[in-house]
Amino acid sequence: MPLVTFGELTLDLQRKPIKNLHISVLPPDGRVRVSAPVSLSDTAIRMAVVRRLVWIRQQQAQFQSQPRQSEREMCSGETHYLWGRGYRLDVVLVDKPAEVKLQGGWIRMKVPPHYDTAQREAVLNQWYRGILKQRLPKLMAKWQQEIKAEASFVGIKRMKTKWGSCNPQTARIWINLELVKKPPECLEFIVVHELVHLHERKHNERFIGLMSIHLPNWREHRAKLNKMPLAYNHWGY
Repeated sequence: MPLVTFGELTLDLQRKPIKNLHISVLPPDGRVRVSAPVSLSDTAIRMAVVRRLVWIRQQQAQFQSQPRQSEREMCSGETHYLWGRGYRLDVVLVDKPAEVKLQGGWIRMKVPPHYDTAQREAVLNQWYRGILKQRLPKLMAKWQQEIKAEASFVGIKRMKTKWGSCNPQTARIWINLELVKKPPECLEFIVVHELVHLHERKHNERFIGLMSIHLPNWREHRAKLNKMPLAYNHWGY
């Protein structure tokens, strides 16, 4: 993906067979990515970026101000999050199959002695996935009925640049696994956000209006989500 400089702003420009130009400001450092139609001229792209420059700077400042978690070593004493609350990790080495349980203020993780950091992280993520899979169906059922939009598929995966995604053509929705670490209202906000996309693909006035009808305090939930600590990742685009 080529790097293009507009004044003091450097962005990743990707030309695609799409109809509309899209500008994204990506975590963790606010890198700007522009997806533009193949036929769109450089001048038109530059003008679009200039029109969104204030918004781009605001998004970058927001990312810079967010607290970062340290790199996860998956050892006892680390703080890990569940539904917005921090829990201390307690790692116990056992000659048994791995398991994770929530006990008091601790996340107790039992793993075989030979498990390395990556394997321990996989165990914890599988536990997180199970918790999210338990909560998500009830939430989806509630809001699909409320919004009168039905997803053909709802999946969970780790995503580096989005909290959720929706394909209006196929009605397929993906939810970021990291939301299990955020307050429950953040997950609800993303569920509503993606379902509303089944009625309106763009983030336009109609989309904002639908969000305000169904979830009047959605801006508060979005602000809370944006203020939560970003997970440590070796980000790469």
